[in-house]
Formats: sequence, C-alpha cells, structure tokens
Amino acid sequence: MDEVRPTSGAQAHGLVPLFPPGLQAIYGECRRLYPDQANPLQVTAIVKYWLGGPDPLDYISMYRNIGCPAQDVQEHWHYVSFGLSDLYGDNRVHEFTGPDGPSGFGFELTFRLKREVGETAPPTWPAELMQGLARYVFQSENTFCSGDHVSWHSPLDNSESRIQHMLLTEDPQMQPVQTPFGSVSFLQIVGVCTEELQAAQQWNGQGILELMRGVRVAGGPWLITDMRRGETIFEIDPQLQQERVDQGIETEGSNLSGVSAKCVWDDLSRPPEDEEDSRSICIGSQPRRLSDKDTEQIRETLRKGLEFNTKAALPPISSQKQNHERPQSRKDSLESESSAAIVPHELVRTRQLESVHLKFNQESGTLLPLCLRGRLLHGRHFTYKSINGDTAITFVSTGVEGAFATEEHPYAAHGPWLQILLTEEFVEQMLGDLQELNTRDETKLPKEYSWPEKKLKISVLPDSVFDNPLQ
Repeated sequence: MDEVRPTSGAQAHGLVPLFPPGLQAIYGECRRLYPDQANPLQVTAIVKYWLGGPDPLDYISMYRNIGCPAQDVQEHWHYVSFGLSDLYGDNRVHEFTGPDGPSGFGFELTFRLKREVGETAPPTWPAELMQGLARYVFQSENTFCSGDHVSWHSPLDNSESRIQHMLLTEDPQMQPVQTPFGSVSFLQIVGVCTEELQAAQQWNGQGILELMRGVRVAGGPWLITDMRRGETIFEIDPQLQQERVDQGIETEGSNLSGVSAKCVWDDLSRPPEDEEDSRSICIGSQPRRLSDKDTEQIRETLRKGLEFNTKAALPPISSQKQNHERPQSRKDSLESESSAAIVPHELVRTRQLESVHLKFNQESGTLLPLCLRGRLLHGRHFTYKSINGDTAITFVSTGVEGAFATEEHPYAAHGPWLQILLTEEFVEQMLGDLQELNTRDETKLPKEYSWPEKKLKISVLPDSVFDNPLQ
C-alpha cells in the first residue's frame, strides 16, 4: 500500500549527512530541473521492498513542469522513480558491484502526463503503473532500453482511453547521473494507442517515437502523454503509415527480434511413447528445463522491443541495449547478438527432426507475418519464448550464422529449444498462405496451416488451450 505525502526538504534533498548517496544523486538531478520545488508530492511505499513489501520502488516524486513555449511543449506533470537503481549501496536491494558499471538495473523510470485545465495536484495512477513495470524488472531481472515497447492491453489509467500501451525513450531533460554505486539513466514511459504499438512492432520503436515527436497532440518534442487523445498519429496524418512506416518496414525490416508468447511445439517425427520424444515439452506434460546457458543465449538474442503485458498474453522476457545504428544487411548472426556463440552443451544432444507442429495463441499467431516479412526476409531471426514453460521456438533465415538448424536439417532441437530454418522461397509461400493473420481482428479459432511437402504444420488456438493445458 502506498501513501502520498510531501517530502521534507531536509530529508528528501540530501541536507543531512546520512542521506543515502544513490538517492542523493537522483534528487540532485531533480533539483537541477526543479530548483523551486523542494518538497514535491511523493508516492512512498509504506513497507519497503527490502522489508518484504510488494512495491519495488521506494519513492516516486511528482513535479509540475511548465513546459517550453519556445518548443511548443505544453505544461505537464513529471514523475520520477527511485528504486530500480541502487539507492543505498549496502546490498539490501541490489548487489553492490562498484562505481564503474550500472547502479542496480542502471536506470530509473520517468513519465510525463499532460496537465488538465484546473488540475492543482498530479494524478497518482502513474505511480502504480511505474510500480507494475518495476515489479516485472525485479521478478524477471530483465531490463528496458530506449525504443522498447510494452504491450499493456488496457487503458493506462483504467479509463476508456485509447492509450493502452507504452513505448520507452530517453527522458528529454534528465541527464544520466554517476553515483558511488554506478551510473543511472532515465527512461521515459510514453503512452501509445494500439495502432502505434503495432507499427512499433512491425518497424521499430525509435521510428514511431520520432513520428510522435512531430505531432503535438501525440506528445510533441518531449513526448507528453495525453490520456484524452482520441486519434492515432496515422489518423491525424494518414501519410505517415504509407510514406514512413510501410517504407521503413520494406527497406529496414523490423527491430523486434522476439517475444514471450503462448506457444508449444510437437516433434511429429517419433511415436509419443518414445522417451526421447520432445513431446515432453508440449501441452499437458512436464516441460524440460532450459539450461542456464541456453536461457541466457535466448535472452541475449532478444535484445529489442519485447512484449510486456501483465493482463494478457505477451509479457517480455528480455531487453538489452543494442546499437540502433546497425548497418542494413541481409546477413545476421545469432552469435553477433550473444555474448557467446550458440552451440550445444556437450551433455545435451542436438536432434534433427523430420516433422514439427507449432502451436500459437491468436496474439502470437498474428506476429507470424511480422516474423517472416520483417525479420527473415531481411536475413534475421525471430524467437518465441513460452511464458508457460521453457519452450522456445526460433525461426532463422539462411543468412543467419551460428544456428544449429541447417538447410540440410531445417528442424533442430536442443532440449526444449526448437530452431526452424526457412528458405526465402518458403518464406514467400508461407506469407501468402498466412495472409489472413495480418489482421488484428478476432477470427474464428482454431486455424490450421499445413505444408506437407515441408513436413510443417502450424495451429493458431484459443488462449484456453494454453491456460488450461490439462483440460
């Protein structure tokens, strides 16, 4: 349970000797921006996370920002979190690793909300939103970076708003700070509509954020969220979709390298009574465990724009920083996006499979065209990581190096991790056959797709199949 209170100037702003240095460094950056707001309203965790409380963020400060008329930036509320970084340096929350690396997770969250006419105090609902994202980071130990997108599937303020998802970007005013416990950057949450989230998935988050900066009502230069916004950037300016997004997908492909999903796979090559059959990872049975090394390698390949959703199907599994300026190339590498080459463990045999059956829920299935068009046709790879177990399915193109699936053996399994290598010709064929999945509208399920000559079958099934595997 949180409480809202004004902070004491002496205690909150480092004027006492015992004030925690990590907290003091962040407050110092806030003081730089808001020298006249010594006592901002603050949402405080009554029982701190390190004492067993449910909320990882110790504090969330809320400031009134007058905007910048010269840049046509409107007045708004500015929220800043305290707790994703190491505030104390005594291992009560984060392991202290020295001043040279990131402090804690290396970042704090911020949020800018349009101030409504007559509003004298900031709404507090953004604090719970930030706590929800922080819980995910603490529980999964996966971090966010600029350009990531967060699939929320519900109005951020629990209203009837169209703003139901989030993108993340660098805060335009807050500068990274160096603390005795490491460096801290500030990632700003930006509320977006479903159509804008989908465009970010299909193309990239940074591109959509740049488009939003050019549309005042969609955020403007500082990307201020307006929960009353009733139009998407594509409804405001229809040319953006065709001239910027579609062209970007065609020329650059998608930066989304994977999602957490409701998915499983069957090895149809062997009878089910075979003890070595990978049906042990399928619905209704006990999944094998991915090794720590495989888990880390999958996480490292999924470094960009991963799904997050505490209410429905696709929470994220990882997000690591990458070079957003990477050159365009039709040759990608699983090794190039990992700290180590993806090679089988000596004690885990890689098996070549003759025939496989892939099963996805509807939300995961609608991403298959993106996987094929935005990733594989650009020489890249795409991974689905199951949220119901350790199952993982990675699609790779013939241009990807470091995979254990090959053109000779296009279906290969390493424990519960399946890789599927698809030629460009087969990808084009699949895109034609899966065309109806391009729509996000609800369709009648189940859907079955089969390519007998390739010994591949794909099913798109209701969520209930994955939520109640034993029924």
